[in-house]
Amino acid sequence: MAIASADDYDHEPLLFTDHTYIQGMVNYKGDKIKNNNNEFGGWNSASRVIVIGGLESFILHGMSSNLISILTMQLGQSTATAAQNINAWTGFIYMLPVLIAYVSDAYLGRFRAILFSVIIYVLGLGMLTLCTSQLTVCSDNAVEDNLLCSSPSTFQVIFFFSSLYLTGIGSAGYKTCVPAFGADQFDKLNSNESKSNSSFFNWWMFGQSVGSCTSHLILNYIQDNLGWGLASGISSILMVIALLVIMSGIKSYRYTLKKDADEVNPFNIQGSRKSGTSSNISKVEDVKAVLRLVPVWIICLIYPLVHAQVHTFFIKQGSIMDRSIGPDFQIPSASIQIFYSISIMLFAASYDRIFVPITQTFTGISNGITTLQRIGVGIFISTITMVVAGIVEDRRLKIAQEFGLTGDPKATVPMVVWWLIPQYVLSGLALVFAAVGLQEFFYDQVPNGLRSVGLSLYCTMFGLGDFLSVFLISVIQKVTSAGGQHGWIATNINQAHLDYFYWFLAALSVIELVAFLCFSKSYAYKPM
Repeated sequence: MAIASADDYDHEPLLFTDHTYIQGMVNYKGDKIKNNNNEFGGWNSASRVIVIGGLESFILHGMSSNLISILTMQLGQSTATAAQNINAWTGFIYMLPVLIAYVSDAYLGRFRAILFSVIIYVLGLGMLTLCTSQLTVCSDNAVEDNLLCSSPSTFQVIFFFSSLYLTGIGSAGYKTCVPAFGADQFDKLNSNESKSNSSFFNWWMFGQSVGSCTSHLILNYIQDNLGWGLASGISSILMVIALLVIMSGIKSYRYTLKKDADEVNPFNIQGSRKSGTSSNISKVEDVKAVLRLVPVWIICLIYPLVHAQVHTFFIKQGSIMDRSIGPDFQIPSASIQIFYSISIMLFAASYDRIFVPITQTFTGISNGITTLQRIGVGIFISTITMVVAGIVEDRRLKIAQEFGLTGDPKATVPMVVWWLIPQYVLSGLALVFAAVGLQEFFYDQVPNGLRSVGLSLYCTMFGLGDFLSVFLISVIQKVTSAGGQHGWIATNINQAHLDYFYWFLAALSVIELVAFLCFSKSYAYKPM
């Protein structure tokens, strides 16, 4: 049986003119799916996608948030070298989705790409388990004092990084294909399912936050106290469970018809080929559709640049503040991020249940506000976040000066770490609006067959945002430290001016918001 390609629906008259069938979607047998057919797609299928997304978030965040410890303590790398390796690995994960998305949308299809990604992930984690269980842990003092401890062999180092980058390939495939496949389970032309399509990205982010939050509490503890070998082994088992979960729904998913091929699971179904002229016209239209999104991609680069501070300077601030709970316990500075994860969970859940119904009564829009309006609100909140962070840092610096602590980079400033909670909570709220809105926008505004590519643009935005943050910090420190000054971002932040840096980011965010509002006025959404 031949199946029409996705472009037949995107650029030519609808085959199902009576709207009896869901446009461009088939079941696992390759049959067209009738509207309002609850047997295929919907939340039954999308919930599986959210579960495996949460499992992957648990694994990835548990690994990335504590990776510097294994690089310095077990591989014997300096802090600077370890940081460079982490940045390179993170950039790899965020930039690779462009290639994977193209292969997925043009050749494999999203479901097959997900399966390959999970299998590669399992392989990488399995190798990581073998490697880390053989590494010797060096104490902090041994590393600082250059004392001898069992150094890893060249083979172990190569094996470790090979394992790490294999997991990175698996994660890159996750970042584009999994959320796109989950959103595919809802029909944008159906008014009820269109609401669910938008809600999916909220609950996807909710699942991601649950995964990262529990990971900070559980996996990081296991890594530090019971060993990376055990932590990697648990991660391997969880990824196998993710594979079983996604496979369990193979007969209930909706699959997107692909260009020159099908996206159904490996059954004996062939996609139809169109004439060369029609195919070329289709490709030109696809390129035009993607190029329409480039202005948003460029304008919104400031947002991920601001967002990058959550996992860097926010933590640095907390590291020299009063983190004591009672006389004998101090909160790890990185653990304060839990307020960020919790805020995302709460705001993502309440967005659908509270915000959308309230705004619907005023706007008459099924999703409460448009996608671009959602992104704009997120950029505005992000701007406020930087202003608040600057105010808090200004107060911290004044207290450090008042107590004569500016010359001691390790001195605890008598200011409770809870002062940082507002900027973490606001960062979470900004992400629920801006990041989720950007995900939905890049998914929704491209042709059906290019939705993984659309989400890859979202990923590269955050990857480039991290690189821009590194570049901006380097330039600002060089400029502000001229003439023997400490600079805004000195190693001793008690002598620095992170408050100025935060306010500078707030000013950039204002420029971003103005440019975004100007662009939004003239943007025409893709017709459904």
